[in-house]
Amino acid sequence: MKHAIEIQELTKDYGNGRGVFGLNLNIEPGEMFGFVGTNGAGKTTTIRHMMGFLRQDSGSVRVRDMDAWAQASEIKRYVGYVPGEIAFPDLPNGIVFLRSQAELLGIKDMRYANELIDRLQLDPSANLRRMSKGMKQKTALVAALMSDPEIILLDEPTTGLDPLMRVAFLQIIEEEHKRGKTIFMSSHMFEELEATCDRVALIDCGRLGDVVSMKQIRCRPSVEFKIEFNNPSDYGNFCMLRYHIVRNQPEYLQVTIDFPRCEVERLFHDLSVFDVKFIAEVPYTLEKYFKESLNQKQKKEKNHVQ
Repeated sequence: MKHAIEIQELTKDYGNGRGVFGLNLNIEPGEMFGFVGTNGAGKTTTIRHMMGFLRQDSGSVRVRDMDAWAQASEIKRYVGYVPGEIAFPDLPNGIVFLRSQAELLGIKDMRYANELIDRLQLDPSANLRRMSKGMKQKTALVAALMSDPEIILLDEPTTGLDPLMRVAFLQIIEEEHKRGKTIFMSSHMFEELEATCDRVALIDCGRLGDVVSMKQIRCRPSVEFKIEFNNPSDYGNFCMLRYHIVRNQPEYLQVTIDFPRCEVERLFHDLSVFDVKFIAEVPYTLEKYFKESLNQKQKKEKNHVQ
């Protein structure tokens, strides 16, 4: 199996600029892949194509080297799926639902399902129709994972979970990742994907904005520091040292500089002669990377038009 999931030139046009257009993505076996974008950007449409729920206008989607539309039934043997909008069948409670899912999947050992129920503090005896959004998410997650699937597709899976349950959920997903599972998780929360994923793709208005490795984000060759001085003269003298200033706030005697990470020792040597009030590294985040990437793309498009 070359790729766990392979998407080539995927297009689904709903009209009025809605849909996905010319998407190209490869997700490797055992990779945890994040898919970030605002509501309506095309995240759910992409995942529904992977599940074989939608037929593309053009392009292709392959899961485990099988056509996602033509071989959807076969693919579902290997995939656990948590949808963004959960609609349970007309069954009395979560216990009956999970048992019916287990029977459908041929699961006889429910120990892992019960472990997930305990860790997520789920009451499966609750009426399915009266469950809160968070309870539905937990029930869907247990149903998706209890068969020990090779590939896990998660569409905004933490929506409706309180902060403590979000942490518990992410721990479970990270454990699945360490066991070698391929995980594709969409979200509108950069921090969530930044903390868990190997790579993250940005989708914007149905089009792929960029794909970045989290190693690239964490090991960025340059670094930013915010520095504040106790007196105007030291602030002014430091500004003359020709560091690359990305933000200057003279009213606060503050500068934010960007320079090669390997030169941090030189910075502190230079600062030793100044009266520094504080210095702090400015974290470089996934959100900042994508904002810069989009800005550069928009500038190129603007220059091309001109």
